[in-house]
Amino acid sequence: MGMNDTPASERKHIAFFGCRNAGKSSLLNAVTGQNLSIVSDVLGTTTDPVYKAMELLPAGPVVVIDTPGLDDVGELGSQRVKKAVEVLRKTDLAILVIDSEKGLNGPDKEIIANVKERNIPFIIVYNKSDISDSVDKEEVFISEGVTVKKVSALTGEGIHDLKETIAKMINDDTNDKVLIGDLVNENDLVVLVVPIDKAAPKGRLILPQQQTIRDLLDHGACPLVCRDSELAGVIEKYGKDIKLVVTDSQAFKKVGEIVPADIPLTSFSILFSRYKGELDYQLKGVEAVKNLKDGDYVLIAEGCTHHRQCGDIGTEKLPAWLRKIANVQIDFTSGREYPDDLSKYNVIIHCGGCMLNEKEMKARIEIARENNIPITNYGMTIAFCTGILERSMKPLLDKQD
Repeated sequence: MGMNDTPASERKHIAFFGCRNAGKSSLLNAVTGQNLSIVSDVLGTTTDPVYKAMELLPAGPVVVIDTPGLDDVGELGSQRVKKAVEVLRKTDLAILVIDSEKGLNGPDKEIIANVKERNIPFIIVYNKSDISDSVDKEEVFISEGVTVKKVSALTGEGIHDLKETIAKMINDDTNDKVLIGDLVNENDLVVLVVPIDKAAPKGRLILPQQQTIRDLLDHGACPLVCRDSELAGVIEKYGKDIKLVVTDSQAFKKVGEIVPADIPLTSFSILFSRYKGELDYQLKGVEAVKNLKDGDYVLIAEGCTHHRQCGDIGTEKLPAWLRKIANVQIDFTSGREYPDDLSKYNVIIHCGGCMLNEKEMKARIEIARENNIPITNYGMTIAFCTGILERSMKPLLDKQD
């Protein structure tokens, strides 16, 4: 992804669901104008959810998700269906594709119930309208304020109208949350501390840093970016004019010692916790970190995959800090993995979630809450372990008051 691309985590996620051979992949290709999915007459061609970041006009930058058939069979089939349902955790708009010849069936009704339960906006699309028109007899079941469209992926009938509807439903969801801009005023000088270590990607900044800089610029503030090794010199030069310092969490201890107590200080991870998650609930989760005992289980969950942006924080630094509190057992997950069963954990420590969309981050917090398992965030945990939790939370909590 280039520097100018909208990050996938900031794009609305549109997921296509349907039974095998409802024409889901063909419809997806018709809507996007791209061959994103394998289209074939063989039942069950789509085996794993397929993600594609793209510009979908007139909706704008989105992530489109193609999912396995809801009626897949056998051991492997049920695993695929489970993966399809997991996609709902991150879905902003669900599109359920029905074969007009066959009409609604059990799995369709199940996914509708699932979508309604999660309050996800959805569109029911009857495909193959060029062959058949069995919609009317089912209007009763789906008429409760649900958007229903008739299309033909083959002839293109109704596709333009469907795209307009998708754009309207995606853009109706106004989100006025900001990452950092509400904490500062125009022309405020904000220092961003970016350690350049072995985890830093060569020649570029990681996503939280890019997004923080962009949000400060959008609000007319002036970001000044430096490494932790240059911070003391920056403070000496600009000290009295600095309104806020934001640091990479792993440098909290060093940065906390350099930045005078009268200059507000927080971290990228904590800013993201407020932006994507639930700050107050995650702050409560820190209590569980304080109370860890020998033998307790901790889950450290990272939103990134493969080139893990916070790899050594999650796998090396956090465990070392935690084991100073107690001899705990630690499990790790990364990317889209997230356990269904959280019951054995005494606390979950999650990264800021810059690679996850808000919907998924909130769903992960909600699963923890439903199971009465405390969940907190990398930044808050590190701030607690380095003795500056209260200080690092103050700029954000002051804003809430």
